[in-house]
Amino acid sequence: MTRIQKLDPSEWDAELREMNRVDEATELELGLMRIFAHKPTAAKGLAAFGGALKMGRELPERLVELVRLRIAFHNQCRSCMAIRYTDALEDGVTEDLVCSLEKPAEADNLTAAEKVAIEYGEKFATNHLSIDDAMYDRLREHFSEAQIVELGMTVAFFVGFGRLAATWDMTEELPERFQDHSHTMTPWNEESIIVR
Repeated sequence: MTRIQKLDPSEWDAELREMNRVDEATELELGLMRIFAHKPTAAKGLAAFGGALKMGRELPERLVELVRLRIAFHNQCRSCMAIRYTDALEDGVTEDLVCSLEKPAEADNLTAAEKVAIEYGEKFATNHLSIDDAMYDRLREHFSEAQIVELGMTVAFFVGFGRLAATWDMTEELPERFQDHSHTMTPWNEESIIVR
């Protein structure tokens, strides 16, 4: 059961309702915003930041989704692991590809750019101080400076808010296996939910 009360969209700030297109979205698509709505000004800022990351994205949707899911595993954010985004699926993310995230360094269906981005995200989530000059040199083999900044901001967003989401335990709308806290979850080999 979610540890923080979710606000019904009818109780939200009007501008926040409009920003999140509440009349078109399902409860699951509204996700954590139902909790963030307790703080409308911050929620609007967060939505604007997330929207700016998405709308100005140079990195491939496939790469971003793979990094997101690997970080979700380290965060043990069950709602993050259960969801697949339509843009990423349209950019080639399949469940077979998601299964490669179990051992990404060994996967033959991940590109070199995807592997280094996943490694960067993983280090950020597990031991951020291990990210050194050599890691940035490896990133530069595949990405521009602007793309590295984008990747860093995106990873920071995933790590921070994924951990927050994990502590709030908003799992009651997920498939039953994601509600069972007796074991460590993985995003691979699991039933997923597609969100626009």
